[in-house]
Order: sequence, then structure tokens, then C-alpha cells
Amino acid sequence: MTTNVITGLPRLLASPPADLAEHTARYGPLPELRKRAERAEFIAMVERSGLRGRGGGGFPTGRKLRAVADGGRHPIVVANGAEGEPASHKDHVLLQYSPHLVIDGAAVAARAVGAEEIHFVVDRLDTQGRAAMEAALRERAHEMPRPGAWHVDVVPNRYVAGEESAVVNFLNGGEAKPISVPPRPFERGVRGRATLVQNVETLANLALVARYGSEWFGSVGTTDEPGSVLTTTVGAVARPGVYEFALGTPFTSVIDGAGGPTEPLGALLVGGYFGTWLDLPTAERLVLAHGVLRQAGATLGCGVVVAVPALCCGVNETARVARYLASESAGQCGPCVYGLDAIASALEALAAGRAAQGTVATVERWLGDVSGRGACHLPDAVVGFVRSSLAVFADDYVLHERKGPCAAITHPPVLPLPDPRTRDRSWR
Repeated sequence: MTTNVITGLPRLLASPPADLAEHTARYGPLPELRKRAERAEFIAMVERSGLRGRGGGGFPTGRKLRAVADGGRHPIVVANGAEGEPASHKDHVLLQYSPHLVIDGAAVAARAVGAEEIHFVVDRLDTQGRAAMEAALRERAHEMPRPGAWHVDVVPNRYVAGEESAVVNFLNGGEAKPISVPPRPFERGVRGRATLVQNVETLANLALVARYGSEWFGSVGTTDEPGSVLTTTVGAVARPGVYEFALGTPFTSVIDGAGGPTEPLGALLVGGYFGTWLDLPTAERLVLAHGVLRQAGATLGCGVVVAVPALCCGVNETARVARYLASESAGQCGPCVYGLDAIASALEALAAGRAAQGTVATVERWLGDVSGRGACHLPDAVVGFVRSSLAVFADDYVLHERKGPCAAITHPPVLPLPDPRTRDRSWR
């Protein structure tokens, strides 16, 4: 391990080196892992570190590495930077400003599992991230086991295109749509081989664990959830952007870290559109940690934190996002195609004040009907997102159903949605 140890935070978002020479001078070399025993010890160290996936699922990274390493000959590594979540920008920032750290993580993962082939997957609209990755890969062509073994793949700008089975299906020549599992990618992925799919933030962390060790990784964060996490903090804050915090940081500190609120807040949306609405008193008691949020019925997801003003209409914001999510259906399952559209239409009617009495109860019933019934997790995401809004904005839903839209509906929209002029319509 190198002696140029980073202390404190930021870890991933320290001033980025300009080129490979500066990067190597700052961080030092990666372990070679030439021997089987070295690879086994490295995977064991990653398991001890407690590093979990940063793409939303929070799956233990060491367990994925071990599964792929044991999964057969010629495995493949996929660095997933296909950030389909409209409110999230962390992967874009890493790809653009720290491409060599992402490549380091993918390279050491490949060494650990015995892979030669690495796919760096980016969103079609992330032209800056793609350019940075391609330039960094050109600098490192001498490291590749063969020409073209490491390369960038561009996926459509669709919400579920970054789901790991969708990425694998795309790399296999299909559409960037989720497919039914099992088998999971670590069992049979790209071209039928065991495939390690890891988010680029996870891999950037893995590159640091490889150099500094598991004890260093756990020097920030909590005992149960070590390390740091990138958040995209947006909404009614003075300095919206991507920030790095230790796991276990209170949400009040997350908001303050983005310059503090610009107006009185009414709620937080945590985890993005796969996430959960939290009323302000609840959010002020919680911290950035998977376990704590899970106990509160929420999820950290991809690290999005949206500060929503008290004068904003939560019903309208929920309806806007529900319509977007319904439009992003892969069109493969009836509960998703028809159920999400019906839910979005009912929410739009509620937001506009033209819903029939009993519409809120109908929405609650429909949420139960679509829960757990899709080939992917999109219906479940909508269920969690909408159901939490029904709880947090319960009084507003009653008002909209009985008396029409509230005055807050005139507040400018807060939750970001893609520009319809640039959105992909295809899945290829």
C-alpha cells in the first residue's frame, strides 16, 4: 500500500490531478495481485472494509468480487456510470473530474477476479464524462492486456437503462431494458460470462481501499457503515451540487454543507425518484446511513437529497415525477405500463383540483396492485415514492381532493426532470 495516505475528507472529490502522471504521483501504484493468494487476500480485505455499492442497492462489494472470482473463466468487469436519475450528478462529476480513480477501481477489480475486459458505461448525454474517460483510457493504453480490452460504451438516456441487468442486456446487443433475474450478472452476464457490475463511485472507493487498506477506509463513517458517500444536494439550498460526507452525517449538516436553505423547508426527498419523501421533523432526526434510513422506511439510494420549500406543492411535485417515471416504463409488463400511467393520471388530476372524491384512496389501492409485479424495480420505486408523499403531504392531498388546488401550486417546480428535447425515445 502507498504511503501517500489521504486523511479526512474529501476522499473522492479532492482536487483532481490533471493527468496520469500527477494521478500516480498523488496516489501511488495499485497492487499488482499477480498471485492467487494475493487476489484472495485482497478480496478478503475488501470484505473487511465494509465497502458497499454506491449505485443504490448497497450490496457488499467484497461479496460481489468473490462471487465473480468463483464464477468461471474469463469474467468481465463493468464500471457503471449510466446515471439515469435526473436529480443525481455524482457519477458525472466522478467521470469528468476523477476518471483515473474510476479506472483504478475497475483495473484492480479486474485483477482481483481474473478479468481482462472492462466496459466503462456512460449516459449518452454525458458528453463531458465520456470525453474525460476516453482521454484517460488513451493515456493508459499501455496497461491494457490487449488493445481495446478497456473501452467506453454509451447507453441511451433512459431512467432504467443503468439498472445492471439492462446494462448487461445492452452490452449483449439488446435494448437497454431490464430483464428478469436470476441468473444475475455475477452468475451469467455479458456473453454468458460471470460479470462484475459496479457503480463508478464504488470503484473509486475500491481504488482507495486497494491502496490504503480497510482500517483507513473505516476511519470515517460509522462502525456499521464505514466510509464516505457522495450526495447530490439540490432544491432550496444556496449552493446546489455534489458533496462528499461521512456516512452517519446528519441531514441537517448535509443541507448546511450546501450553503443552507434559501427559504423555509417543508420536506426532504432522499434517495432520488427511487427514494422517499421525509417530513422536515423526521429528516432532522436522521442521518446518511442505509440502516437508519431503512428503519424509518426510507432509502439512501443514489445519494440524492432534495430540499423542498414549505411553500412548494408536494402533490404537484409528486404528480410531475410520477408522470415522468410512467413515461420511462420499458413497456414489458402490464402492471408497469398501465398501472403507472393510471397512478400518474390520478395524481395529475389531484394536483389540478379536478379529481373525483375517493381518488386518494384509489391511488393507494393501485399502489398495492402494482407493488412487486414488474420485471424490474421501476413499479416498486413509484410505489415507495408516491406512498411516502401520501403520508408526508396527507393534508394537502385532502385539500386538493375536496377543495381544489392549493395556492402553493403556483410555486416554480423544484424536482428536476430531463429536457424533453434531448431525451432518448429509443432503447438503443
